[in-house]
Amino acid sequence: MIQYIKRKNLDVDKYDKCIQKSLNSRVYAFSWYLDIVADNWDALILNDYEVVMPLPWRQKYFIKYIYPPAWTQQLGVFSSEKIQKELILDFIKSIPKKFRKITIQFNSENRFIHENLTKRINYILPLSGSYEEIYKGFNNNRKRDLKKAKKNKLYIKEVEIGELIAVAKSNYSILSYTQKDYDKLIRLIQVVNKVNKITLLGVFSKTNDFLGGSLFFKNKNRLTYLFSVVNKKGKKEKAIGYLIDKIINDNSKSNFILDFEGSMNENIAKFFKTFGAKKENYSLIKRIRVL
Repeated sequence: MIQYIKRKNLDVDKYDKCIQKSLNSRVYAFSWYLDIVADNWDALILNDYEVVMPLPWRQKYFIKYIYPPAWTQQLGVFSSEKIQKELILDFIKSIPKKFRKITIQFNSENRFIHENLTKRINYILPLSGSYEEIYKGFNNNRKRDLKKAKKNKLYIKEVEIGELIAVAKSNYSILSYTQKDYDKLIRLIQVVNKVNKITLLGVFSKTNDFLGGSLFFKNKNRLTYLFSVVNKKGKKEKAIGYLIDKIINDNSKSNFILDFEGSMNENIAKFFKTFGAKKENYSLIKRIRVL
């Protein structure tokens, strides 16, 4: 039986154990993560937390709606067993009718057909092979740019998230993140850093100019490329490609999958593909309920 349970009434230990043991586990779905990024959230629970579906929600003008919070690409239904499409549809039907508008980005293992479904694009790169094996999958442009970065004596070191946010604010007017979103990201890092599950690195020129940086979250077998920025000089110096190459090298011969978190943007998708990354689809549902 699928039940709707409010956040305050959740058995958090059972809920988080379900997310951790899930075949399709995502860092975004843990209770501590959603407590930070979501305005509110509740969950649909099958039996004794055998299968769960978090529901982040907001309220505007007395209208409640389900939405994807910033810093959460894929949520949906989570289980330690393979999930049948019929069960996913049962979960969707169990969403309370009080939510007038529903926008949910399901994880890539949630495969089903729905009238309000559209496919979205992600790219992933398994890191089980040696660095040399993975490097063979890089295209010629990527290999050339890496040689250029090494020749220019770029170097990488740990940085603070504030340095990345400053670059984002001054170089990425297209981004829709608010200061509240950035504050939530800072809080996430404070929490996750206690258990050594993040990698936050910056790239610098040989004259010590900060060029850009990236943030990666580790969970189970997934290394999530959560946030990345580069300034104008960094673009010219191919800084982020150089940083991603280091991440691949450092995590090669592991059980991790590098999750690039996108992209629907053709140019960004091309960039990810230069590393030999493969396309992975996930589903988006948008629906408005009419009273």
